[in-house]
Amino acid sequence: MKGWMMGDGIRTSALVRERAGAGVPFRAFWPFLVIAFAIAWGVLALYIFLPEWMGAVFGELSGRHPLFFLAVYAPAIAAVVVVLWHSGPAGLRGFMSRVLLWRCSWVWYAFLVVGIPLVFVGGAAMRGTLFTDPFAFDSVGGMFAGLGLAVIKGPMEEFGWRGVALPLLQRKFAPIWAGVVLGMIWGVWHLPAFLLSGTQQSEWAFAPFFLGCIALSVIVTPLFNASGGSILLTALFHFTVMNPVLPAAEPYDTYILVVAAGVIVWLNREAMFRRGVAVTEVVGSAFGSPRRTKGTKGKFEKEYGVASRRLIYAGSG
Repeated sequence: MKGWMMGDGIRTSALVRERAGAGVPFRAFWPFLVIAFAIAWGVLALYIFLPEWMGAVFGELSGRHPLFFLAVYAPAIAAVVVVLWHSGPAGLRGFMSRVLLWRCSWVWYAFLVVGIPLVFVGGAAMRGTLFTDPFAFDSVGGMFAGLGLAVIKGPMEEFGWRGVALPLLQRKFAPIWAGVVLGMIWGVWHLPAFLLSGTQQSEWAFAPFFLGCIALSVIVTPLFNASGGSILLTALFHFTVMNPVLPAAEPYDTYILVVAAGVIVWLNREAMFRRGVAVTEVVGSAFGSPRRTKGTKGKFEKEYGVASRRLIYAGSG
């Protein structure tokens, strides 16, 4: 009786999703990319090709300029547009509910709180600037202001990259390849910032940054799946890797992240290289937790249960 009721509940949940228009099809991936790139590249391209006119009309572009925020928020804007288009307000509520997903192994939290900072400390030590570079802020107030800006900028991208793009890609690819593909897209999306003077990226080399985006995307993919599709934890991950308090470590931080990605993939190779054990739905817990590939709930829990005894790939329960 209990098993029958559970199966009936799953069918009822699917019917609710269908009637609410909650499903976001894979084809939504392409308009998502178009919108995300059009907004961000459009804003930065205007400043690259028409710097004097844009400066006279809108002012010089900086990290606090409203147009810079618009460019950074482009993936989130694209996510909201495609979810609303395919799912309506009810689906958007379900999508946004994924911000409330926080359950994950303590090992992941330790990695975010301790592991990531150690990457940058280690990278700065390899760079030889750990004890020579001045602290980025000259006052406590300035530090908290910088942290506040960091919270409301880059992490907002995760509503798009991991909120929409990753679950859609995992319908077509195993998690490892979905992470690699999304990392490449993520890296290319940042390209105009490297061509525009005055941005932080203009001081960096693009190749290590691009490689770093792929490594970070691969690392965050198992966190995303282990947390049941949490936008909150992926945003926290994004914040930790761009925390302005941490020392500058480029390009050595990238090399350490590549090694870390390799270790995480190896320790979780059974799940990372298999389809059917990953989060593939965009709409979240307004209709229940984000769904895995149809018919594989037991396999998902089994894989993550086994992996949670290894290292970072831990179940969301």
